[in-house]
Amino acid sequence: MKRIFPLLGLLCLGCTPVQSNATSPSYAAPAGVEAPAEETEIELSGHFTQGGTVFGQTDPGATVTLDGLSQLVSDNGHFVVGFGRDHKPSAELKIVTSDGREQTKTLEIAQRDYNIQRIDGLPPGKVTPYTKQQLDKIAQDQKLKSAARQDITRGDWFANTFVWPARGRISGVYGSQRILNGEPKRPHFGVDVAAPTGTPVVAPAGGKITLASDLYFEGNALFLDHGNGLTSVFMHMSRLDVAPGDFVEQGQVLGAIGSTGRSTGPHLHWGLYLAGRRLDPQLLVPPMPTKSE
Repeated sequence: MKRIFPLLGLLCLGCTPVQSNATSPSYAAPAGVEAPAEETEIELSGHFTQGGTVFGQTDPGATVTLDGLSQLVSDNGHFVVGFGRDHKPSAELKIVTSDGREQTKTLEIAQRDYNIQRIDGLPPGKVTPYTKQQLDKIAQDQKLKSAARQDITRGDWFANTFVWPARGRISGVYGSQRILNGEPKRPHFGVDVAAPTGTPVVAPAGGKITLASDLYFEGNALFLDHGNGLTSVFMHMSRLDVAPGDFVEQGQVLGAIGSTGRSTGPHLHWGLYLAGRRLDPQLLVPPMPTKSE
């Protein structure tokens, strides 16, 4: 399936024009000199913006780095890179093909303005935990999440288009500064979809379940690795219908919307993570469908 994005960004690294056989000049290398290798065409598509995700394909044996950090390449040559909420205005993408050719591209990263969101009425212990039992639970959850983030499958389920994991009213957006019960907290790293408890949650793309657990802040939560560590995170669910190690297909039911964990009402929090960077999943999908669609 061809990947199509709203506000599509498209670059080509190392592209060369293609000539027909009828007009292509012949080339004979001098004795003892190797003929130059053809450039490898590398296409990038996605959102070159803070919180954006960009997809590419190259030589399966290539190495890819973004800002000096190594990125996985699938057996088909697919790779994915992302830019955090506060990424600087540029990023350096470097690709070295299996035959040693090196290509470096400076990507311009659009800067964004973020909203401020105030949420009141939360139980005090869900804003600032203070009991030993609460703190022990949070520490245990952190170990589970860290282990899940290390459970990366080299794959490219992300190479297909994404769909909304649930339908409903968008009640929270990526990057907004959260003020909880009047206390400033870290930004919101995801998109919230408000819908009645029991509304199905489906896989936005295929992949492997790496975590399915009841967590202190997140409530019933799932991690779904779409390949190479690009991971969807679903929170506050009323039930979980899958388990760690399960492989799922796009559209498969994962569970249902709820209001577990730190939540004031039934909704699904959908986050997206890659290599320690929190990305905006809403950029991967079209506008939320209406009830009639």
